[in-house]
Amino acid sequence: MEAFLASFLLIVVAEMWDKTQLLAMAFASRYPWQKVLLGVFFATVLNHGLAVAAGRILTAVVPLHVISLIAAVSFIGFGLWTLHADVLNKDDSRTSRFGPVLTVGIAFFLAEMGDKTQLAVVSLAVQYRSIGAVLLGTTTAMLIADAIGIGCGRLLGKYLHANAVRIIAACMFILFGIVKAASILLAGGR
Repeated sequence: MEAFLASFLLIVVAEMWDKTQLLAMAFASRYPWQKVLLGVFFATVLNHGLAVAAGRILTAVVPLHVISLIAAVSFIGFGLWTLHADVLNKDDSRTSRFGPVLTVGIAFFLAEMGDKTQLAVVSLAVQYRSIGAVLLGTTTAMLIADAIGIGCGRLLGKYLHANAVRIIAACMFILFGIVKAASILLAGGR
């Protein structure tokens, strides 16, 4: 129980106002909340499962700064894609060619690669040596944090025009990507 609680508390606090919570807000303004949360769930289980099972091997083979830089650049790309996205209407039922669950899942999976949350999951798994409890705690925490983001996104969608939400979200993604990439490059890949 200690491994679950420690994992849950650490991750739920770390995810508040994190880029993935903002990503949930943006997706919630476009897709039904249930599909967004399902995409978050699948991506989190896969990402955190990999972090628990193979995180140490991955960072031994691919430098962490390379993984983080790829994630940062993908956020800039995602922000640009969001700016270029079709105008959103309240009745717009179109989705990406992958559907909302897979689209959200892919975006979340990429966003979490090399993220502080993924590193925390690896550390928690090493510290507690209880893979199941750590995975359950971190996944539950991500779902709760991102459910809060989804709620905020739906609320914003009621009061702001969809284009305003899209532009705000795109600017946040680009800003996060630039700040993360700059910090990695300025640190010299450490």
